Amino acid sequence: MPSTPLNPAGDVPDTGIPARLAAQMTMAEQHDWHRAYLRRHAVSRRNFLLGSAAAAAVAGVGASPFAARAYADDAPLGVAGRHVGFGADSTTQLRFSAQLSRNPGAAKVFLDHGATPALGGTVEAEVRNLVTQIPSADGGVLAAEQFYVHAPLDGLPGRLPHFYRWRTSDGFAGDVRSASTAMPTARAAVLPFRFTMMGDQGADDTPGQPAGLAPGDYDDMYYKPDNEPTVRHTENVMRQIVAARPDFHVLAGDIAYADPSGAGKSPQYVASGGTPASGFDKFNPYVWDVYFGAIESSASTTPWMFATGNHDMEAAYNTHGYGGHLARLDFPGNGPAGCPSAYSFTYGNVAVLSLDANDVSYEIGANTGYSGGAQNSWVESTLARYRSNPDIDFIVCFFHHCAYSTTDSHASDGGVRAAWCALFDRYQVDLVLQGHNHVFERTDPIRGGVPSKAAGDNSIVYPDTDGTVYYTVGGGGRPRYGFQPGSQESYRGNEVPDTAVPNSYVWNSGGAKTDEAAPWSRVRFRNYSFIRVDVRPGFFSSEMDVIAVDEYGREFDKVTYRRQVRG
Repeated sequence: MPSTPLNPAGDVPDTGIPARLAAQMTMAEQHDWHRAYLRRHAVSRRNFLLGSAAAAAVAGVGASPFAARAYADDAPLGVAGRHVGFGADSTTQLRFSAQLSRNPGAAKVFLDHGATPALGGTVEAEVRNLVTQIPSADGGVLAAEQFYVHAPLDGLPGRLPHFYRWRTSDGFAGDVRSASTAMPTARAAVLPFRFTMMGDQGADDTPGQPAGLAPGDYDDMYYKPDNEPTVRHTENVMRQIVAARPDFHVLAGDIAYADPSGAGKSPQYVASGGTPASGFDKFNPYVWDVYFGAIESSASTTPWMFATGNHDMEAAYNTHGYGGHLARLDFPGNGPAGCPSAYSFTYGNVAVLSLDANDVSYEIGANTGYSGGAQNSWVESTLARYRSNPDIDFIVCFFHHCAYSTTDSHASDGGVRAAWCALFDRYQVDLVLQGHNHVFERTDPIRGGVPSKAAGDNSIVYPDTDGTVYYTVGGGGRPRYGFQPGSQESYRGNEVPDTAVPNSYVWNSGGAKTDEAAPWSRVRFRNYSFIRVDVRPGFFSSEMDVIAVDEYGREFDKVTYRRQVRG
């Protein structure tokens, strides 16, 4: 392998650009540099780490989505890491995706499907070959090749199960599972339904490639002093989501953590115990193999819908660092051009918008402004369209960076506030669901930047008059953060008399912090959690319960949102 290590000053190799400037490059500029570096450090095909990392080295120990199917060029082709999402029309379209254990070569991959477990229909899947080459801290290049399969199904009936299995032409056949499209928006067809949400997930298991990685480098098994060193928190939260049996699930960014640093810098592979050079983030593409195996118990039968966070900007790939996502995931594709994780869908009387907060963040600027304002224009027109639709009662927006939060790690992002909060007020957005801060926090309803009333546990909020409630649900599995010094947790069974936080901060347009009080902070829970949203549509009024649940299934907060139905 090449041997051109980073120099002691931490400069970007072979460019003459100091690392401090590289850290300020946009994601697109980093990708251009990345390609130029690789042209000078070519890797022969025989030096690629082939196929799935998890299949290669940890077969049978839980981290492998392929169980005992060890990787080899001549081994039977396997399909695992199954996940399902909605298409642009959530009521008629499903998108099926999975990962292959190796290069399929001449073999073909099929999705057998049908309205019953007998199936009856077959479509040939598209194979997407993702090649990743990452400069290594030892002066070499980590070269990886992964294969993903995708099969779209259109014209399906609303909210009826559709059965499927993955099959290959060389003999593999998976088990039969089912997933359902969304409920139609026509009020006469709308029944109660449920969805779940969290952010900042990752996985508990160590990738199998490259060999020799230790726990804690590219997984969730690293701990701050007060975190339990043996508890698998990601697995616990996943178990509760499966038990909740949601009709769909949304994840507010920071998905797999192949980039565990998350600072928006150029990628570098770092072996166990190492630290990336100045100006670089750690990166290992095989983290995604483990991740898809970890979520398969839910995502193979329940549509999972993803937003992107700061850890999801991967400069090894094009499309502003989202090229890897486009190989691995299927986004609906109905948002602004060039913003793959900005999209919308409906489920019954609820409209959901996924937004890319990397485009507006003041805190982490690698993709700030990349849409040229197109996303903001789309947000306004989409909110206006949904709010004028009499069949839509509730509007939910989810994204990563927080408009309102009070942790000691990220707190609030003024870029999100400046871009979207006035729009949320104008179009009476009911819920804003955020991640980024690894805690649970809920605000009082906010209108014009100030809380309109105190909304404690088991309260009722009328969003059209009270305003929007902002949730931070970043406890999906990564080690938890703290709140501001002197700020107390406050939740069911542990309420404090005065929940206001006088000493938080917000990121400003110069990338610095501005101190602020936070009288809007109502509930603070410093542990692993998710939310369950139970929607009860009606002909005269509709309600939506948002219930906070910890990793062991214990509820610790509930608010009911009520709207009068428009004629």
